[in-house]
Amino acid sequence: MRITSIMTSIDLSSNRFEGDIPNSLGSLNSLVLLNLSHNNFWGYIPAEIAKLHELEALDLSWNRLIGEIPGQLSSLTFLEVLNLSYNHLVGRIPLGKQFNTFPIDSYCGNPDLCGFPLSKECGKNNVLDESPLEQDDDDSSFASGFTWQAVVIGYGCGIPFGLFMGSLMFIFGKPKWFVNFAEDIAQQIAARKRRRQRKRHQRH
Repeated sequence: MRITSIMTSIDLSSNRFEGDIPNSLGSLNSLVLLNLSHNNFWGYIPAEIAKLHELEALDLSWNRLIGEIPGQLSSLTFLEVLNLSYNHLVGRIPLGKQFNTFPIDSYCGNPDLCGFPLSKECGKNNVLDESPLEQDDDDSSFASGFTWQAVVIGYGCGIPFGLFMGSLMFIFGKPKWFVNFAEDIAQQIAARKRRRQRKRHQRH
């Protein structure tokens, strides 16, 4: 199918499309409905969508989109339906015009969004520093919960378990599942280190 500028509706939902959403969508001046939900699109929401002045329904839910919601989208005065749920969007939700009418369901599944209509207020900078794809949630949650109580509990639970596993390995040798488990943990730790190194290089 060839997409032309005279089309009023495009529904490409529930496919396996991936990659960035093309900026050329902004040239489809007659578009009233755009549905790209339930795919595997990543990257940022193109600000060029704000050029679709006739747009009444926009559904980009259930993808892997990152970054902030472009403030330019608040200029879409005919937009009645907006669904950006279940992505990895961050920062303040735009205000003004139609954006003051959209319900919470339009943004659910994006834990790092803030501002009206969500109950989560934005911080001083109004924008989070990193997208959830780049942020190491496991590391941050570990650091926040790493107290002396956690150390005592860890020792109390870990020592008996370690003695038990050691005796099993001494009797039966290294079970295959244990080796695979250890390899998986090592790969996860290595991946986290690589992500942290990349973030340090980007900051410097």
